[in-house]
Amino acid sequence: MEPQHQALASRTLAHYTSLNSTNPGSRLLIAVAGPPGSGKTTSTTAIARILNTRMKQSPPLAAVISMDGFHYPRSYLDTLPNAAEAYVRRGAPWTFDAEGIVRLISRSRGVAASGKGEVMIAPTFDHALKDPIDDGLIIEPETRILIFEGNYLLVDEEPWSRIRELVDERWWVSVGAEEARMRVARRHVAAGIERNMVDALKRVDANDSLNGVYITEHSRDADVVIKNIEEKV
Repeated sequence: MEPQHQALASRTLAHYTSLNSTNPGSRLLIAVAGPPGSGKTTSTTAIARILNTRMKQSPPLAAVISMDGFHYPRSYLDTLPNAAEAYVRRGAPWTFDAEGIVRLISRSRGVAASGKGEVMIAPTFDHALKDPIDDGLIIEPETRILIFEGNYLLVDEEPWSRIRELVDERWWVSVGAEEARMRVARRHVAAGIERNMVDALKRVDANDSLNGVYITEHSRDADVVIKNIEEKV
């Protein structure tokens, strides 16, 4: 994956440079989507690291913002009439604050355009607490490349569909369904969510894979496709 990440970092930097040659002070916004287990976090983190290593500025030029921070907290899920289902299906589209994600992306564009140099705050997700942290990420004015990553960022249904018009590039991370299934199951075991792969795969089949089918069927308009294939050694 490293050569692909290096190439995408070069593409991103070229786009950012071109954008700022005509609109100084602009932010480059990228939305990266794909089904659970596709490798979105791995790829976006690697690309941001490459960009920041190349540019060597502080605060860093690039940052990754995950939509995981927009999970509805458990306190909210508890108030739903279908609370039990909400916990089982946590990670489905309706268990996220989609409007909050759209507002943050829109604000990222607006703050850059205003030239006011405003510090922004974005939520993150604490896997130990199993809940979002509202002020988990500070985005400094000097951070000009924002890479948003999450399952539903290219989905063609409201309110997700508004995102594609707010960003400069749309990337899709492609992976085989069975490979994604095994990755997510291993992740559940590693995180202590399930004790063994048998139970982890049952969890994946009851939720994550269903979400993956929906995401794949409803995502549109990718400018870049990242093929995340398990490397054999």
